[in-house]
Amino acid sequence: MKPKKRQTQRNRHLRKQPTMRRVQNAHTLRAPRMVVPEVPQTAKKRRRRNRRQAALPTSAIKGFVLSSRWISLVLLAVTIFALYVAATQENFYLTTIPVDGAVTIPPSEIVSVSGLAGAHVFAADPNEAATRIAALPGVVSTKVKLAWPNEVYIEIVEDSPIAVWQEGSKQFWITQDSQLIPARTSAIGLLTIEYEVPPTPSVMDESLDGSEPETAVSGSTEANVSFIPEDVLMGALQLRQLRPNIDKLYYRPSGGLSYQDGRGWRAYFGQGTDMNQKLVVYETMIADLLARGIQPQYVSVSNQEKPYYLAQ
Repeated sequence: MKPKKRQTQRNRHLRKQPTMRRVQNAHTLRAPRMVVPEVPQTAKKRRRRNRRQAALPTSAIKGFVLSSRWISLVLLAVTIFALYVAATQENFYLTTIPVDGAVTIPPSEIVSVSGLAGAHVFAADPNEAATRIAALPGVVSTKVKLAWPNEVYIEIVEDSPIAVWQEGSKQFWITQDSQLIPARTSAIGLLTIEYEVPPTPSVMDESLDGSEPETAVSGSTEANVSFIPEDVLMGALQLRQLRPNIDKLYYRPSGGLSYQDGRGWRAYFGQGTDMNQKLVVYETMIADLLARGIQPQYVSVSNQEKPYYLAQ
């Protein structure tokens, strides 16, 4: 009896359940609005404190990166890089240097003396270059300008010669201030003043015999005199103005200026700016000598109050 009863109970538990049908039309229902309770002030403070603690690493990183030390290091690196570029690029070196105002002085000589050829634009000193160029003989003034990145401009003013000073085979130009500078080119049309060696007694005897006096010859490239006395230069220019046919004068420190008269004798005029009176005395004296048939060897009117001559 018991097994049967147990089987009956098992069949009762395993009976088939009814089939469930799917509902196609379902109505949506709005969820009830939930009321969030207000957060206490202590909780808010705790949340803000937690957020600040979480943001602390970011602030520390920003402060470390943006510190003055790192900014200085970055600026230093940029400066070093800029200097490296400026030192290695050819665009910062002075290679083309135009020279304006040079007439007799070669521009290559001016550029060489300036010290700017091939120099870096940061190392070039225009004031020092202008000083070096101004030291050249014959340069009155000079101007040197630098422009970024590698432009330089040189402008000079030369001193124009007014006469030529000759010592043997060497020639020098006489400037407006009576200074002597080496003659760079042949000066056509200028008065030449030839410097004669101060005569010794033997030289004076030879000159009295009709031979030409000895002139100064030296292997040096500088003149025997540093400057021309003003009364000598002014007297020479005055003689040239009064007698344009005179293209060459002679000068001795003891006798002053003289020139070789085309009629066969030497005429001595000394120095000073009274050449017009001396010329009147000289022409009167020559007319008298020629009228008497006297051929002079030399005539001196250096002292116009006491002129004299030596007959041949």
